Amino acid sequence: MKKGIILANGKAPRKSVINFLKREGYSALICADGGANSAKKIGVVPDYIIGDFDSALPATLKYYQNKAKMVHIKDQNSTDVEKCLDFLIMNNYSEVVLTGVTGDRLDHTICNLGIILKFFTKISMNIIAENSFLKAYTGKVELDTIKGETISIYGFDSKTKIKSDGLKYRLENIPLPFGKKESTSNVALSKKVKLTVKDGIIFIIRDFNILKENGLF
Repeated sequence: MKKGIILANGKAPRKSVINFLKREGYSALICADGGANSAKKIGVVPDYIIGDFDSALPATLKYYQNKAKMVHIKDQNSTDVEKCLDFLIMNNYSEVVLTGVTGDRLDHTICNLGIILKFFTKISMNIIAENSFLKAYTGKVELDTIKGETISIYGFDSKTKIKSDGLKYRLENIPLPFGKKESTSNVALSKKVKLTVKDGIIFIIRDFNILKENGLF
């Protein structure tokens, strides 16, 4: 199973996060255009830099010209992150972690969260931002957890029903329509949380450090 990392042009992760993912088998690091600036700043070398190159600094591109493969795509109908995802899918990658997809630009953050929904059926995606780990789910879900772990759940419309087993605040086949109801800071009661998600997709956000330190990633 081929797994990759996308580094976008938002707030960069720590170098230790990239190194951890590499050790966990995420073999390819792809910078989405200006994400190459972040890669240079934190001291990592991408395998690819992909985009229309309107954000990567000329000095950055020069620095990486003999270190990374440059894939220049002029298409303005997709974002640089989408270009990277298309590249991974075309090259038979099955899973990706998105980093650098949040930061000062709230519009970019919302766009990148929407990309999770847009590409949900095409490739398995996760987001690591600061100490948060986000993953989208549907159907029957079983999470390995630790007792007392904080787990937040978000839905998007009234059609999507969620049932839970193993959470402090039980979800009884209810919707969590965005802007109306959510399950923020719910709590795992044991080492397993089971969910059934019908007719839609949900986001689950957990603490990345807890996952990493307890071997749950």
